[in-house]
Amino acid sequence: MQSHRLPTLEDVARVAGVSRATVSRVVNGVRNVDPQLHQLVWTAVEQTGYVPNRLARSLVTRRTGTVALVVSDSETHDDDPFMSRFFADPYFGRVVGGLMSVLRPAGVQLALQMVGADGHKRLIGDLRNGQADGAVVLSLPARDPLPGLLADARIPAVLIGRPAEPVPISYVDLANETGAALAAERLVARGCQRVGMISGPADVPASQDRITGFQRAMARHGHAWVPSAAGNFTQDSGERAMRALMPEQLDGVFVANDLMALGALLVLRDAGKRVPEDVAVVGFDDSSAALAARPTLTTVRHPLEDMAAEAAKLLLARVEDPAARVSSVIYEPTLVSRQSA
Repeated sequence: MQSHRLPTLEDVARVAGVSRATVSRVVNGVRNVDPQLHQLVWTAVEQTGYVPNRLARSLVTRRTGTVALVVSDSETHDDDPFMSRFFADPYFGRVVGGLMSVLRPAGVQLALQMVGADGHKRLIGDLRNGQADGAVVLSLPARDPLPGLLADARIPAVLIGRPAEPVPISYVDLANETGAALAAERLVARGCQRVGMISGPADVPASQDRITGFQRAMARHGHAWVPSAAGNFTQDSGERAMRALMPEQLDGVFVANDLMALGALLVLRDAGKRVPEDVAVVGFDDSSAALAARPTLTTVRHPLEDMAAEAAKLLLARVEDPAARVSSVIYEPTLVSRQSA
């Protein structure tokens, strides 16, 4: 009769050719293990199907082996529309993918937390009580108290995107002004003379930087005035903003994210405008929406997967050493040329 017993540490040690103590150190996340042994052990874990006892591990390390991805908004979102937006927006999926590329090999789980304005204290309490070892935070409001609350509580946390106000918390961000300037240079190089912009909300730091970067770059080329309309990073808002700009008779448009650019392209098509012959369009993000667009979208590359992976690394390092100084990592954007400009 075939045995159905669960694999043990001894089984992993035998397959890896190392001691049981070495397997225990690797599985429990103890540092200073030789990288080659680390790889041997995790390969053996996969081969044997061994599942670490998370309760026993947490008793040894005083850690849960879980980090939270916190999406912080100004409102409470228990409704389906926000959840639908979360799972449909390429931005969030790319962040999760980047985080898991680091967390999964480290044996760390990811827990999603949606937090509205009335949930900050509860979240801080949960994290203090050990429901997760730390948090990667996507802060959506322009003035979000959560980063400051996390810093005050000395909870290991890393933001994706810089905080709106100075806070002693680590973050990973993009040089958004530089990216918007790349979009401006592309439109100017195409000979566009009547250029407009569809921005994100003006009080969001990333939006502020993209607005400033685009306006400054256009001003350097003699364009003192850039007509603009604001959206909220959704396709519908891109459609509304493009309709608002139609009376300007533009021949070039910078759109501050690819989803809004999809909406703008639909409005231009319905108006009988050819892209890029009549109106050139440049987006921002280089998400799956850029490839789904017709024509495919020239866009500024926002390396979200790499940024999220870096955020995960920073967080795991801070969990190991909570006294380490806070740090920032800024990524440089690039322009991806396709058919729309």
